[in-house]
Amino acid sequence: MLKRYNIILYSTNKIVNSCRYVSQSMLKSTVNEKTGIATVIINKPPVNCISLELLNKINTEINKLQKDNIRGMILTSVRSLQKVFCGGLDIKEFYNPNPDRLAKYLTNLQDTWLSLYMTSFPTVSVINGHSLGGGCLIAMCCDYRVMVGPDYTIGLNETKLGVVPPKWFQDTMAAIIGHRKAEVSVIAGKTYTTDEALQIGLVDESSPDIDNAYKKGIQFLNSFEKISPWAFKMTKNISRQPISQWLIDNKQKDLEFVFNYMQTPSVQKHLGLYLQSLKK
Repeated sequence: MLKRYNIILYSTNKIVNSCRYVSQSMLKSTVNEKTGIATVIINKPPVNCISLELLNKINTEINKLQKDNIRGMILTSVRSLQKVFCGGLDIKEFYNPNPDRLAKYLTNLQDTWLSLYMTSFPTVSVINGHSLGGGCLIAMCCDYRVMVGPDYTIGLNETKLGVVPPKWFQDTMAAIIGHRKAEVSVIAGKTYTTDEALQIGLVDESSPDIDNAYKKGIQFLNSFEKISPWAFKMTKNISRQPISQWLIDNKQKDLEFVFNYMQTPSVQKHLGLYLQSLKK
């Protein structure tokens, strides 16, 4: 039996123009004290792959913002990367893994998804670049998605790497675009351009540039100014509870499934070939 891992780490908080601010490696976070809106920026060059350390920082920051009772949050990528919102889960975490670290990684991935998916405040992902696999997942966790176009892509592409996306990955997409479209997308590891994602409802709005996308995100958050935070939280909980509750009830089962199959020879072979292709 795989032992359970419960890891809770704590981070710090934030200030930019009359805001509280803190800049950390891999994650930058600001809270505008006038508006109560936080901006969380992923900053892990070269492609914002999600390592164990980045997962810890994201989860910690979300939990900190919950305690701060912010009014809303925008999640985006550092502009200097130009073409990437998030390259997905860090494949190096899964290739020839240390078992203890792999178990911690998977546990933190579960916890981070739960924290982001069930925030008590409204969230927007401003997708300013390619958003694949785990990058697509964290974008889908948010309540609203604005994607810069037209040249970027988004989608759960795990099967193309020989990997099985967990049930809660698939359920998150199905809740947004419908079961049949999600099934076809996930099985084929399909990715979508900005326009295609907009057409199927995977993103809510498109934008020609990051500044305009950010403005659209702020407009969405401002639409909740007259909405009771309690009413928002409870309505969101009711809407998202079936998906989140499945993972809460099956965390260990889910962990063991992914932990075991990730270390099978066939999956390790696919991951090795993929990593090798990146070097060419």
